[in-house]
Amino acid sequence: MYNVQKIKDDVYYVGVSDRKLVIFEAVYPIPEGVSYNSYLISDDKTVLLDTVDKSCSEQFIENVRYALGGRALDYLIVNHMEPDHCATIERIVSLYPNVKIVSNRKVLGMIKQFFDFDIDSVFYEVAEGSTLSTGKHKFTFVSAPMVHWPEVMVTYDISDKILYSADAFGTFGALSGNIYADELNFRNKLIDESRRYYTNIVGKYGVQVKNLLKKASEIEISMICPLHGPIWRKDIEWIVDTYYKWATYTPEDNEVLIAYSTVYGHTGNAAEILSTMLAERGVKSRMYDVSMTHPSIIVSEAFRCSHIVLATTTYNSGIFATMNTVVHDIAEHYIQDRHVAIIENGTWAATASDLIKENFKKLKNITYIKKEISIKSSLKENQINDLSELADAIVASMPKPEVIVHDEKSIEPNAMFKISYGLYVLTAKDGNKDNGCIINTVTQITDSPKRISIAVNRANLTHDMIKKTGVFNVSVLTTDTPFQVFRHFGFNSGRDTDKFADGENKSRSKNGLLYIERYSNSYISCKVTHTIEYNTHTVFIADVTEAKELSKVPSVTYEYYFENIKPKPKHNDEKKKGYVCKICGYVYEGEELPRDFICPLCKHGAEDFEKL
Repeated sequence: MYNVQKIKDDVYYVGVSDRKLVIFEAVYPIPEGVSYNSYLISDDKTVLLDTVDKSCSEQFIENVRYALGGRALDYLIVNHMEPDHCATIERIVSLYPNVKIVSNRKVLGMIKQFFDFDIDSVFYEVAEGSTLSTGKHKFTFVSAPMVHWPEVMVTYDISDKILYSADAFGTFGALSGNIYADELNFRNKLIDESRRYYTNIVGKYGVQVKNLLKKASEIEISMICPLHGPIWRKDIEWIVDTYYKWATYTPEDNEVLIAYSTVYGHTGNAAEILSTMLAERGVKSRMYDVSMTHPSIIVSEAFRCSHIVLATTTYNSGIFATMNTVVHDIAEHYIQDRHVAIIENGTWAATASDLIKENFKKLKNITYIKKEISIKSSLKENQINDLSELADAIVASMPKPEVIVHDEKSIEPNAMFKISYGLYVLTAKDGNKDNGCIINTVTQITDSPKRISIAVNRANLTHDMIKKTGVFNVSVLTTDTPFQVFRHFGFNSGRDTDKFADGENKSRSKNGLLYIERYSNSYISCKVTHTIEYNTHTVFIADVTEAKELSKVPSVTYEYYFENIKPKPKHNDEKKKGYVCKICGYVYEGEELPRDFICPLCKHGAEDFEKL
């Protein structure tokens, strides 16, 4: 039975997952299986992008037949000729003999190597920048050699702004109904498998990946559809940035990878003691016994961590076998810009350190931490200090966080008000209660999808309602907004005031929330995707679900509010001593304003007061 998911009006996911395969490419353990992704577009002409591994071909054919709905297949785009993505090409040609296979000249040669059917009669050659129109959709093709085979290309749908990325942005692991990365808590649960996939399969070709990322940065991407793992429709900037770190061998974390081999436990003991010493100095480490851990995991961790410690026995006058595999794999993946420390052990002839360095000669910018340790059989009391010195040397080589000294006297509040803030009514709803408050920070983050951020004081009831419900409206106030609106929404608390009790100047948007109808030139409805907590405020990042223009009246800015709307303080003949709130005009009488003073009306802090 078919198993298909629609990802756009006329775009279908027709891929399959394999949970029986436990070793990928006969090398890499995949305890969670793997997905083979394929996509079908039902336009004026039908298009299939890549096929799947032969082991899953029956399910795949059922999926394709269903998605086609009885139509013929016009085009098969081949982005990558590795058999887990091309094994079903001949089967597709036999089922749809009029199909045209679309790809580059190198793919043509590889098809002839893998198959015996008459490819020349059905091949449609494209090159970098070529286009293919199928009706509503227009595809262009971007060469991506050695990401990670020489023939690889990626396909970009100009109409839907979808990047079909071949093996780039792939991840180990079968898919379980949820095919989107944002449904899978990717950053916490799948990032390690995504990194392991990249570093081991593509990681050797950092320069080539950088070239592809540069091309990708020049186009607008609404979705990334890889050949393995989940589809990206959100957080695209984040995954591209993460890939750039991997491609440039930039450590993700200032941590220490400790990989050790041990026969009778003595070398492992030294590694354990070092990890404890690092912890006591505030440095995190991750330890792996190379005889119990697959090399692909250690290679992945070498990409993640800024520092690598290799602790190994000498065996048959060489590096212990499992450690030798790890050293070889790290070297073959051209990792660079790392600090490396070595602990060697040998009962009569410790030679591992020199051999490791010989393997690493091809790597760029490897800095060896000078305090090397050579153990004779087992660690002795007089070598504890050597380990301590090594721990100190590792800590000393760690990047130091930049220390920023905050001098309140050097921050002039009036300078901050030159930033072009707007003024808005932020509304939310919890149960039957509507509420709203004034905010001044609304920023558009991305255009596709439309996404904004807002900052809300954590003392506000509206803040708590958004935190609970995850939805809000922003009404963009105009220059004709009277001060009474600012006073009503900004100087009263929704905890003891019903701000919408009068029943006027309000309407509901499609999400069921109120917006300010008069004195607003537009409203924007949003659904929260992420929150960032700060001391006094929470930043809510949200996708726009609805937006409507209400008038052509210009938006009010902070500067306009101060100059034209906020009443000026009344000056009595008798000069008062005190401070006035620049936001609402409240006057604090006294010689000195306490640094922790909060305006009782608008809840702004002492930094928003000026001396009378």
